[in-house]
Formats: sequence, C-alpha cells, structure tokens
Amino acid sequence: MPQLIVAVLVALALTACQGGAGVGQEAGPGAGQSSASVEVTDVTLPPTSGRFDYQLGAAYELEGGLDVVVRDATADPAVGAYNICYVNGFQTQPGEADLWLGGNEDLLLHDAAGELVVDPDWPAEYVLDPSTQARRDRIVDILGPVVSGCADAGFDAVEIDNLDTWTRFTDPGAGLIEQADALALAGSYIDLAHEAGLAVGQKNAAEATTEGRELGFDFAVTEECAAYDECGSYTGVYGERVLEIEYTDNLPDGFDAVCADPDRAPLTILRDRDLVAPGDAAYTYAQCTR
Repeated sequence: MPQLIVAVLVALALTACQGGAGVGQEAGPGAGQSSASVEVTDVTLPPTSGRFDYQLGAAYELEGGLDVVVRDATADPAVGAYNICYVNGFQTQPGEADLWLGGNEDLLLHDAAGELVVDPDWPAEYVLDPSTQARRDRIVDILGPVVSGCADAGFDAVEIDNLDTWTRFTDPGAGLIEQADALALAGSYIDLAHEAGLAVGQKNAAEATTEGRELGFDFAVTEECAAYDECGSYTGVYGERVLEIEYTDNLPDGFDAVCADPDRAPLTILRDRDLVAPGDAAYTYAQCTR
C-alpha cells in the first residue's frame, strides 16, 4: 500500500481516538474548520513560552540559545530551537527576478498600461498575480519546492509572507489583488506545508485572521500589531499561538507599553528594522517577560 495512504489511515485512526481534534492540533478558534490536510497531518505547533528571535536579515546564535526562531528559507535551522522558515509567497524575492521574468512574466501583477508592478516599500520585489486558478497553480509549481525544501532542511514550520497584498494593491489602474484570490493561493500553501509535515503561520493581514484560521493556518506571525493597535485581532483568533515583532523605528508609546498591553502575544520581541546581527551598530533585541 502506498506510504501516503498508510499515513492518512493512521492519522485518521489517531484522530478518532482523540475525540476529533486533528493530530498535532489543539481544539480552539477555528478547530474543525481547516483544510483536510490539516486534519490528517501530524504537525508540531510553536511553543508559547521561551526565548524568541526573528532573524531574517542575518542568522546567528544567541548566548543561552533560543526556543523559537524565524529564519529565511536559505538559512540553516538553529540547533535546539523550534524553527520557522520564511517564504515570500505573494511577491518575488530580491535577486530572483530571472525566475519570474520571461516565460513566467504573466504570473506577475501588471498595471493597466501593462507595466510590471513592484512593491513601493521593497522596489526589488515584483508582486505575484493570483487572479486565476491557472496562475495560482503555476505559482505553486514554482514556490512549492521552496516550501517542501524547508521541511527537508529540518524546519518545523513555515510562515508565508505578504498575504496582505490585497490591502496594498487596490487600484485596477495601478494593479489590483482581490482578497479571495490571495486567500485561495494561501490555501494552496497551507496544503503544501501540511503535506510536508510543517505547521504554517499566517503572516500579518489582521483583517483576515478569522478567514485565515478557518482556511487552515496553525498560528500567526505579526509585525507591528501594537504600533497599529491590531494585536487583539490575532490573539483573539489564534490565542497564544501568535509571534509578535515590533520595530525600534515605529514605537508610538515605547516598548514598555507594548509589553503591558493585555492583547500582546506571549512571545513579543523588539527588533531593529533591518534585522541585523549582533555586532552591528543598529542591532536591537529585547523580549517582553510574562
């Protein structure tokens, strides 16, 4: 019998014995409403206590070690930590334009004049166009190996960045992303991650935490939810399964106020905007205590 079928049958049997909660999942907001792959896949959820760091700019070890860390898909997991792999699922990565231009250029968002759309905050990143099922399928064909590669490298979970493109590209003349299309692409990434044995985190998009949880996201990663008074949108849906990052250049009331906020995530840290390594003059790291 094929190994995949055996795994599914075993997972279904375990689910029945445990009263219906998905293997590796806890009953809670959205339980029982996620995709079929979540219900039969054994994934490990991130801890809700310990030391957390967000290391996209540089990967490094901290004295005393880490319990949870997010690193880029091109980096190695940290020894002894719960490792979350960063994948840019809705925009192109800097330096990877050749992967999308040419034969795949129709997978990139264009404005009404036919010009390629770039993220104004990240001008080296083109925006992916998930507007049809055919486009979404081809996007997944390209990025699917990145997601599965995170599992092969030893990561425990994946966070899919830029889900919120529909909130930033809203003008048909300048480039439009529809929320339904973005969520449909997110669903494909969720299925890919769960099939690979990875938990998967919703990245930002406070406007769609309920939809994201029902779609099958296991936890959330939020940047600057305190700065924009959005933390309750995440913790109200995902409970303690939220990782929060605030940045030094956008702290209206200071980090002490962030830590005192009852809606903040249990694991909340302060980082420098460029996420540089210790030894760089711009490096900043602090974590709220419970």
